[in-house]
Amino acid sequence: MVATAVMACRRWGLTVRYVGKLGEDAAAELHRAEFAREGVEARIIPVEGCDSQQSVILVDGQGERTVLWKRDERLALLPSDLFREWIVNARALHVDGYDTAAAIQAARWAREAGIPVVADLDDIYVGVEELLAEIDYLIVSRDFPCRLMKTADLETALRGMQRRFGSRLAAATLGADGVLAWDGERFHYSSAYRVPVVDTTGAGDIFHAGFIYGMLREWPLQRQLDFAGAAAALNCMRTGARGWIQSLETIEELMASGERYAAAFPQFEAAHSLR
Repeated sequence: MVATAVMACRRWGLTVRYVGKLGEDAAAELHRAEFAREGVEARIIPVEGCDSQQSVILVDGQGERTVLWKRDERLALLPSDLFREWIVNARALHVDGYDTAAAIQAARWAREAGIPVVADLDDIYVGVEELLAEIDYLIVSRDFPCRLMKTADLETALRGMQRRFGSRLAAATLGADGVLAWDGERFHYSSAYRVPVVDTTGAGDIFHAGFIYGMLREWPLQRQLDFAGAAAALNCMRTGARGWIQSLETIEELMASGERYAAAFPQFEAAHSLR
């Protein structure tokens, strides 16, 4: 969830804002309390007589998770729910594809104001191609590029996706195989850090948070990918989406001395790795 990425960025010292909808129930109060405790500016649109979204997360013995969820259709964030000023005074905008029309509107406002847009997508929702055209940094799940571009080859899919939609970067997170990114000229690869995995819930969200943090610090792309991967790996060592969001110093320590899995794309890692 975007909320997890927002909270990670907040813990690393960034000023953050979350926009979303909640019902009128105990879950909504819990969310509000957590945002307040973390210091997140939460722009929550309440929905009367509605339960908040509910999720059940199943985690197997290897730490891989399956999410079962249900959401009342009234909880969908609409373009009419948004205010432009929530978007245009930021330094970056992070969106997912669940409420596609609202994400498109927010992304357009951001780009008009010169604000980079980062997307976390894992499925081909209705209208997603219109959203893709508004994204600067497109970081998606493993299968998304090949399904979208109708090819079995990930490298071909990433090249085609970046060219077709004009993003600055097209990347796929690959779990234990790391992350592969295409910037329009060359591939960048970062292999995953080897840690004792308890629960992979939230790994993608923390990865995006790490990427955004590095982007705002104007780090080289390879360092952004390494930092994001290290932050995500550490979070997998405890239970829950925000089980172990670690300090900047701890993430840097893993980057400096942590063991990695064998590279799935060594031809790109050899040229660009910072290890």
